[in-house]
Amino acid sequence: MKKRIWLASLALTGALLTAGISQIQAYSLASSVKAPADATTQKVVAAANAFLQTLSSTQKSKVLFEWSDAAQKTKWSNLPIGIFQRNGIKLGDMSSAQQTALFALLQAVFSKNGYQQITQVIDGDEVLKSTDGGGRLIFGKAEYYVSFLGTPSNTSPWILQFGGHHMALNATVAGADIVLTPSLTGGQPTTYTLNGKTVQPIIGESNAANKLMSSLSAAQQKQAIIGSKFIDLVLGPGQDGKTLQPEGIKGSSLSATQQELLLNLIETRVGMLNDEDAAVKMKEIKANIANTYFAWSGGVNDGAGAYFRVTAPTLVLEFSPQSMGGSASNHTHSMYRDPTNDYGVKLYK
Repeated sequence: MKKRIWLASLALTGALLTAGISQIQAYSLASSVKAPADATTQKVVAAANAFLQTLSSTQKSKVLFEWSDAAQKTKWSNLPIGIFQRNGIKLGDMSSAQQTALFALLQAVFSKNGYQQITQVIDGDEVLKSTDGGGRLIFGKAEYYVSFLGTPSNTSPWILQFGGHHMALNATVAGADIVLTPSLTGGQPTTYTLNGKTVQPIIGESNAANKLMSSLSAAQQKQAIIGSKFIDLVLGPGQDGKTLQPEGIKGSSLSATQQELLLNLIETRVGMLNDEDAAVKMKEIKANIANTYFAWSGGVNDGAGAYFRVTAPTLVLEFSPQSMGGSASNHTHSMYRDPTNDYGVKLYK
């Protein structure tokens, strides 16, 4: 009898100990994010859950991936359907209400300008769909996909993936922090007419790069120029984990005015993210502006027809025109990476 009591007591103690360990492990997981969720993250999580609530169980199974799914994490591209097949659920398979909920989520994650660029790239792909001769490549708004790695949470990290032709956005959410690296943007066409208005999704970035290049003296331009023709992305899709040696002119060789122009150029890309999280990143970049490099490949007056790159301790930006039977400046690819924090690895380790 006493033995049975002792064994029961031992089992109870073991259960309590196991529960305690589980609580510690859960606490450790929750504490793995650097800071508790702020108002911006709470808004994003609420919008993500509101979108998920519009989906059927079958649709949810297509959208939600395990946090540990490394294959899905890296499954993104600038290529259209017909060459590259994305996972998740596409806009073309969503109801109007579901699309509205998804775009509300994008508005919560991105800034006003960032959201505008996203919609303009998608509209541009609709224009391409109407002018392309057909074939195996599929263009248009219906072919943009959304997926989640992990479950939207205020306490554990998760990733929102949204993309299609010329768009691959990876927004990692971890407590108070949201980062947008790696992400690919671009467009084809980059200039088109919609509802009687001229639309140019990349004009702000292109103008900022040209303004900086024009501000350089002949000697500074010689330092900045690394080639006579535009080149393709170096750290594009499939290039995770790779790094680049800085090239071009160093920030410490720029005047205060030129450094400000360089910061303005960087902000056109970093500023796609919501204002609060973009400001955190820009503060970090500004502190390292002396060790930030600007490189140019192409003619000085090529404008959007030239490749450029910005390399900083925690940032790599690339802008690459593409020539496929038309104007290179009307078809572009762009990359934004933080080699130290792609997929937000610093936020939860």
